[in-house]
Amino acid sequence: MPIAIKMPALSPTMEEGTLAKWLVKVGDKVSSGDIMAEIETDKATMEFEAVDEGIIAEISVPEGTEGVKVGTVIATLAEEGEDLSKAKAPAAEVAKTAPAPVAAPAPASTPAPAKAAPATVAKSAGDRVIASPLAKRIAAERGVDLAGIKGSGPNGRIVRADVEGAKPGAVPAGASAVAAHAPAAAQDFGIPHVEEKLSGMRKTIARRLTESKQQVPHIYLTVDIRLDALLKLRAELNSALEARGVKLSVNDMLIKALAQALLQVPSCNVQFTGDTLLKFSRADISVAVSIPGGLITPIVADAGNKSISTIASEMKDLAARAREGKLAPHEYQGGTASLSNMGMYGIKQFEAIINPPQAMIMAIGAGEKRPYVIDDSLQIATVMSATGSFDHRAIDGADGAAFMKAFKELVEKPLGLVA
Repeated sequence: MPIAIKMPALSPTMEEGTLAKWLVKVGDKVSSGDIMAEIETDKATMEFEAVDEGIIAEISVPEGTEGVKVGTVIATLAEEGEDLSKAKAPAAEVAKTAPAPVAAPAPASTPAPAKAAPATVAKSAGDRVIASPLAKRIAAERGVDLAGIKGSGPNGRIVRADVEGAKPGAVPAGASAVAAHAPAAAQDFGIPHVEEKLSGMRKTIARRLTESKQQVPHIYLTVDIRLDALLKLRAELNSALEARGVKLSVNDMLIKALAQALLQVPSCNVQFTGDTLLKFSRADISVAVSIPGGLITPIVADAGNKSISTIASEMKDLAARAREGKLAPHEYQGGTASLSNMGMYGIKQFEAIINPPQAMIMAIGAGEKRPYVIDDSLQIATVMSATGSFDHRAIDGADGAAFMKAFKELVEKPLGLVA
């Protein structure tokens, strides 16, 4: 009996992907565990393994096809001895994954001003939408406006099923979705140019960062930090680790400092979920890595309790696989805070956009020689500027200031990072 091979969900939030490359062809025999195809998600290119054993009877979706929905039949597997010419995907499976017909829009000249009763949306006395944390996370990932959804949970609470059944970009009746989501019309004015189609990653970055700036009230706090002691310690550690083939970067030490600061000031190691606050007991640091076509943030899990040499080894591996598009979903999804370092480009200071659903990100500028007052005298020191961006819904200014103070002290007295 033919077996339908469907587009897999390679991450919890994946809805569609690009079938980048087939590694098998019709007539090939495959066994469980064989690599059949390469599939591009919005973050990485991942290998798709065969689950069943058989012979490829049909390839329904050619390689290079974009926007293939999860669950779509992409190929058919025939059992050994079965006639390949007759082995087709079961009709029920094809019907299940076929795109639904789109209704034609009503003519503009004959509007039908029907007056529909407004949907009952769960709101508190403060006009706040009531939804479960999971429903809010899924809504943010899919671009769904909770204000336009009728909740089916207790007291009208919006739950996961309500969000999954809603269309992305859904807005309350009477609101204009066009103004909020329509892209700006191209205006080249005859200037020579090349039109480049946005990748799935770039589209996701654009959507998530727009949502972050629109929905998350950012507060920015900056401190100047002396790096001389940290640079001296780094040189000594690298000398001691040379025989092991380990070389520490300043960024590795800053990852450790950020994680320890979060553990020292746990009020900043949190996540805002609307009606609850998640307080984390472990510091998982997402580190911004630039890759062709965008940015990805591999995660150093439990960085506060790892040695700097372990962090350095992990980051070297994670960054290399990130640039190859070979990270597994759990290696870039999650994290309790982020670190973005643009010092290598000579950037003195910048303010990073928070990576939802996290509540803070640390932006690191370049270390440079500056006049600096030391022991009441003007001297020259290596100084960098660090700016923390905080979600003001979850983190008060005083807590953010305490965190920046802790981070500064850990960097300026770096022996605490190896204790």
